[in-house]
Amino acid sequence: MDASGTHHYDDAAEQALAPLTLAATPIGNLGDLTDRVKEVLRQADIIAAEDTRSLHKLLHAAGVQTQATVVSHHEHNEVDSAAGLIDAVRSGQRVVFVPEAGMPAISDPGYRLTQEAIAANIPVTVAPGVSAAITALVLSGLPTDRFAFEGFLPRKAGDKANVLSALADETRSLIFYESPHRTAATLESMVKVFGEDRLAAVARELTKFHEEIARGSLSELVEWAQSKTLKGEIVIVVGPAPEAEPASFEAALAQVRTSVADGERLKSATREVAKRTGHSARELYNAALAES
Repeated sequence: MDASGTHHYDDAAEQALAPLTLAATPIGNLGDLTDRVKEVLRQADIIAAEDTRSLHKLLHAAGVQTQATVVSHHEHNEVDSAAGLIDAVRSGQRVVFVPEAGMPAISDPGYRLTQEAIAANIPVTVAPGVSAAITALVLSGLPTDRFAFEGFLPRKAGDKANVLSALADETRSLIFYESPHRTAATLESMVKVFGEDRLAAVARELTKFHEEIARGSLSELVEWAQSKTLKGEIVIVVGPAPEAEPASFEAALAQVRTSVADGERLKSATREVAKRTGHSARELYNAALAES
């Protein structure tokens, strides 16, 4: 690793290793399995799967024949499994990891495996595909120029409220995963923290026959979620918090008065309020002085 933190594969034998490949799988529509991923699976010596049964169903449905050894790699065994997979790559085998659905390492196993492969100077590559988070964001109609993926919220109401409170003023679109039976309650929590008028969208069964996207205010989405029995994977997208209105000169002057009343010197108070509000420190100083 050089000073910039970049790994360089100086060893010729290491350069010749087939990379550990993280391969995306469909989130519902078999047609989203790319030709590249099919070829990667055909050529693999070892396929590490989050769910081996789902993998076998996928291979059968897609008509992919492989002689690979299929092993299980999930959140409960990934520490031990990662070491074995890295050793397999080192021995010259072609190793592929596939999640149950979607992009690997996004709320799925694969992150730890990637970290440990990089630390071991093992080449890593991705055969990309569909992502539920990005698909829902695009379908939501909410701003896509800046966004943050938050994954699953805590199950306990208090912990959930704390996480949401920390995001209340976030000016990026927010993407959450949720289970169908907790969706209505989560939307209710969002109303309490983000406000009932905050725009959002709920996507379910993405890329499947019963794909559905509901758009509206959070209060409208609570009513929508409570009116039906939700099934399938759920993605909630919440729009950015509205930008705060700039303080008027009178409001800024009131802040100066409060600071001075609390014992702060007038010059220091006007300087600090000017920084926060964008108003002229000199004008605030003169106005406050004229009142005294």
